[in-house]
Order: sequence, then structure tokens, then C-alpha cells
Amino acid sequence: MKPLILSNATSFLVGHNHPSTDTTPSQADIECTKRLKKVGELMDIQLRDHLIIGENSYVSLKEEGVF
Repeated sequence: MKPLILSNATSFLVGHNHPSTDTTPSQADIECTKRLKKVGELMDIQLRDHLIIGENSYVSLKEEGVF
């Protein structure tokens, strides 16, 4: 969050890859996303999305209704 604060960001996007072809969010992915959203709200910086990238596909945790 420090780089976001120092750059006066108003929003941010998180992404990471799953090396396998399975882009299903893990429980850890979901919990991390929810924590990032809460911290962002405290800092008035909006979490736009959390993307999980696979070999040939991706998943948007926002579109999945995680937050």
C-alpha cells in the first residue's frame, strides 16, 4: 500500500498468475482480496479488481462476486 499512498493513487488493481491451467481462486486468494479491499477502503483507495491469470484464461474476482 505504501507505493499507492506515496503516489496519491485513487484506485489499484491486483493480479497474479496460476502456472497451471486452473484459474480457480484459492481460499487464500479470496481472503487476501477481501483484506486488500478493507485496507483500501480505510485509505480511501479503491480496489478495482483482482485478476488471476492462467495459461489461456483469467478470472476476475470482482466479476465472480468476491467483493
